[in-house]
Amino acid sequence: MRKIMVANPKGGSGKSTLAVHLAAWFARNDEIVYLGDFDRQQSTRHWLKGRPRHLAPIRHWETSSDELEPPPKDCTVAILDTPAGLHGKRLKAVLGEMDKIVAPVSPSRFDMLASRDFFEELSLTKAVRKDRVDIGIVGMRIDPRTHSSRQLVEYLQQFDLPLVTCIRQAQRYVQAVETGVTLFDGGSLGAGEQAQWKPLLDWLVRRR
Repeated sequence: MRKIMVANPKGGSGKSTLAVHLAAWFARNDEIVYLGDFDRQQSTRHWLKGRPRHLAPIRHWETSSDELEPPPKDCTVAILDTPAGLHGKRLKAVLGEMDKIVAPVSPSRFDMLASRDFFEELSLTKAVRKDRVDIGIVGMRIDPRTHSSRQLVEYLQQFDLPLVTCIRQAQRYVQAVETGVTLFDGGSLGAGEQAQWKPLLDWLVRRR
């Protein structure tokens, strides 16, 4: 079983967008996928309710906001979306159960400041120090023509963590969250988008 957590303490960094797209990609590749949400709002549960039934199935991973329940036994890929502000004991407890951590960061000053503290906290956790979990950074809502996006990429390169890929900003990701149909479901992923996602997907399926 693969267990993947999408995490960043800053709200609006693109966590849910990443989580639902990863769930859809694994589901289309014949995995038994469970998608959970460690937030009281349970946004992914609501997203799953709106997902058309003819698409590759993604199951709901029942979790509470206080304690992480293990994924069902038939699960082959478990993906956990996490709330803003996840830190301290709750973060450490969840980290110990994961194989891969995907940390999305958007090109804003607030996101960059929040990510610095988050990466420092991650580096102090036992699971990370003992190399039991892989951490990869994903630049979100990137427009290479803008100074802020170029500044974000330069900023992220200072950390001793891989910048796995950068996902460009596109209105279609907003529509995917609203409709339950991701870019992987409709066969509408363009060549440029495929090139952006491939490094992340390759990194996630690579065994340690």
